Amino acid sequence: MKKLLGYLGATLITLALWAVLAAVLRSPALPLPQAALVTFIRDVPAMLPDVGVSLLRIAAAIAAGTALALPLGLAIGRSPKLDVIFTPLSYLLYPIPKVVFLPVLLVLLGLGNAPKIVLIGVVIFFQTLVTTRDAAHNIDPALMDTVRALGTTRMQKVRLVILPAVLPDLFTALRINVGTSIAILFLAESIASTSGIGGWISNAWGMLDYEAMFAGIIAMAILGVFLYEAVALSERWIVRWKYAGKQESGSLADS
Repeated sequence: MKKLLGYLGATLITLALWAVLAAVLRSPALPLPQAALVTFIRDVPAMLPDVGVSLLRIAAAIAAGTALALPLGLAIGRSPKLDVIFTPLSYLLYPIPKVVFLPVLLVLLGLGNAPKIVLIGVVIFFQTLVTTRDAAHNIDPALMDTVRALGTTRMQKVRLVILPAVLPDLFTALRINVGTSIAILFLAESIASTSGIGGWISNAWGMLDYEAMFAGIIAMAILGVFLYEAVALSERWIVRWKYAGKQESGSLADS
């Protein structure tokens, strides 16, 4: 309930600031929020296929990027030999803006879903790799010594100690990745796509239909909130122990 009220309050504040700015600028490029909302409601059926395409691209990219980066990050973080080789390499490649490779991907993979998914997946891969490597590297050595003394196997160490220790940081990275994915998706779809919500916004902009453009922006914002909440819900289900103490404290406070 608190989260819902928080979203409602944030929405009202955003709409109020939007209305004030639109009234001050008096430019057709920034329509009043009520006009954009009416257009959004009218165009929802037409936008749904584009929203579905964008959702598919982001979900596939996050899944692929995370699946590749997680085991590699764990291995680098726990192996000094791999750390010496791969950490400098990852730190060298990580700051490069991956969007500059979009033209290359378009030439190699065409204009379909593949170049968008690969581009977003590469961004997700490096962000997740750096996070998981650091989290795995920073596990308390005393804890690992204790587990080792109990005679656990390598896979048991990963399953019972390393992975649980890394998961909270991984989900933090995933929440950040959602915002990054939306931004990269918009660039990729607006430059080289007629489908997806980024393509919708770009087409509306090209036709100077600013109300439809902002309707697309609203749809993209809702898509971002949906993905962010999906990650947060998954975290509460998978990383239950992180919230157990908070729930108990909340129950005591309520009583």
